[in-house]
Amino acid sequence: MYMAVRRARTADRQRYQGAARQTYVYGNAVPKPEQAPDQKPERPKKKVSRQVQKNRKKALRMSPGYVVFLSTAAIIVLVICVNYVKLQSRMTSHSKNIAALQGELADMREENHTKYNAVMDSVNLDEIREKAQKELGMVYAVPEQVVGYPRPSADYVKQYENIPEDGVLAQSDKQ
Repeated sequence: MYMAVRRARTADRQRYQGAARQTYVYGNAVPKPEQAPDQKPERPKKKVSRQVQKNRKKALRMSPGYVVFLSTAAIIVLVICVNYVKLQSRMTSHSKNIAALQGELADMREENHTKYNAVMDSVNLDEIREKAQKELGMVYAVPEQVVGYPRPSADYVKQYENIPEDGVLAQSDKQ
């Protein structure tokens, strides 16, 4: 190992020194160097025993069980990859669908808001009060007509029957 590294370093040093000895040529047409590239002599091949050759050939062959195993593994990997691509495609189409629905919802909300504002702008409370008083004969209640009730826990009260004249619906026994 050390000898091979040493030879490589020596060859590199010789190449560098050879390049340093060349003269500089002015102009744009530089001639190719006359020096032939270093060629390493080919080493003679070692003879390998018959048993080693047999073992190498045997190692290169695949047994039927190994081929079946590799084929099964390749098919499983292929099925997994196809299912992954299908899943990615389905996710992409779902996300596009969601984006389209979100856009449609935003358009509907904007339209709803616009129509609500148009309705609210078209309602004139002064006109309604005037029509109620003049055409329908309505009048404001006098303080004697107003009956107060304690505030219920709910936001509204359901009226199932008419309110009596005295304003009392029920009395508790614990007064």
